[in-house]
Amino acid sequence: MSGPETPHDGAPTALAWLCHPATLLALVVLVVNDHLLKPAFPGLLTGKLSDVAGLLLAPPLVAVLLTLLVPRLPARAAALAGLVAVGAGFAVVKSSGYAADVASSAWSALAGPSLVRADPTDLLTLPALTLAWWSWTRARERPVRYRLARLVRLLVVLPLALVAVTATSPAYFPYALGVTLLDDRPAISVGSGDTSWPQRAADGQWAVSDDGATTWRLATEAEQPRLSDLDDPHRQACVQAEPRRCYRVVAGQLRVEQSDDAGVSWRAAWEVSDGRREELARRFPNPGDIQRHFASRELIVYPTVNGGHGVLVANGRDGFLRRLPDGEWRRDGFLGQEGPQGTYWRGLPALEDGGPGQRQTDVLLVVAVALTLGFLVTVVAAHLTVRRRGGPFWPGLAGALSMSFVVVALAAVWPRSDDLGTVLAVLMAVLPLGALTAIVMLGSAWYAGGTRRWTARVAGGFLLTLILVGLPLTGWLYGAPERGRVALLLAGLATVPGLLLAWWVARLPDPVRVHVEPSYPPPWTSVPPG
Repeated sequence: MSGPETPHDGAPTALAWLCHPATLLALVVLVVNDHLLKPAFPGLLTGKLSDVAGLLLAPPLVAVLLTLLVPRLPARAAALAGLVAVGAGFAVVKSSGYAADVASSAWSALAGPSLVRADPTDLLTLPALTLAWWSWTRARERPVRYRLARLVRLLVVLPLALVAVTATSPAYFPYALGVTLLDDRPAISVGSGDTSWPQRAADGQWAVSDDGATTWRLATEAEQPRLSDLDDPHRQACVQAEPRRCYRVVAGQLRVEQSDDAGVSWRAAWEVSDGRREELARRFPNPGDIQRHFASRELIVYPTVNGGHGVLVANGRDGFLRRLPDGEWRRDGFLGQEGPQGTYWRGLPALEDGGPGQRQTDVLLVVAVALTLGFLVTVVAAHLTVRRRGGPFWPGLAGALSMSFVVVALAAVWPRSDDLGTVLAVLMAVLPLGALTAIVMLGSAWYAGGTRRWTARVAGGFLLTLILVGLPLTGWLYGAPERGRVALLLAGLATVPGLLLAWWVARLPDPVRVHVEPSYPPPWTSVPPG
């Protein structure tokens, strides 16, 4: 259970460093500050406190990961690598805007949309690395020698530290809240949110255009209260020079309608179908409620500089839509307004540009659904085999309950209301559970009389299900079908051949290999002498 640390075994000392009281205190401070204090008291103090805690926690975390990847790495080399890597990376990111953008992209790929900002004043917190070095000098005197203690630290402290580091700096996304006219000049309101979103135009940041929606500036202090007083939803407007020409938004849809007879009849002037809207929204990070956040909210008609008229529409997460004087409709994003400081913004996905390359989370979900349905067919085949050979019913019941949990968990993350990190966490939990259930059921069936021929048929059913289920789900990634519920329905129907094959395969076990309990004669039976 224990043993001395060798010069080429750095894991015990690195784990002791990670669990040093100073490091654990930094872990607690980082979690409390980022999730409680920062939202309640944003400012210089809470911002710098996160940097100090991160600089204390990150070096031992890097050292532990290095010793896990390189088991023979000496403790001192791992500690120096952690301190140098964290210090150099922090200095480069905080002093260079380009490096901060690269870090944002990398962090977003690992933990979901995140924002890393360059701020040279954060370099003032670099002396916190000396505290990390001090905790290392104390921790190296008491390496974690017992294997059970190492295992507990690996399974408890290490995951908590990883979550604390990757969950910092949450990203907020811009939101087109509303539009209005201020002295015949178009004005827009842009807010931001993550899991909770602003409701009214007055909740956002106002900007005004003095040249017919060509360029924009932030509203002045005198204009702010006037704009807030105008915070009344504008869902329909007519052209002043042409009173019979009117426009209106359709609630709950990305759709603008036009009337040429003063509102007697209406026709679609611009729209995104519900199926295409779902496909488009799932290419946004953290889309939330699609019908609510990807819908036309408000509309104004304004005079343009060179004559004619323009139309400006607030479309929630999809930004602003403009009708140019020549009649062209154009999705213009957020017109240069990115919302409050700290808002994550990388541009609008194009309506015509879809596919798996821009739907990384959906790709993961498709793989998870295909594997889960393949595991389900395998569990059914194994259960039918056990029952046909006279085996107990409870293994199949346990397998059904386990697979039901996997299916419910996937159904919960399918709408992707949460970020990529949440989806990954769920998949890392449910996919191993589904695989373990299938393996246990296969073992039960093999014990009941499975043969190599039977195993090959079950593997064939698993692969057949993956292929058939993958066809509609892959088509959904490319936009055909556009609706996720249709793709899931087709995927469910695609499991029928696999289930029929499972029913047929259950007849194949070899009776010779069926386990038979040995029979013993009753104790009162006399045994003739040999």
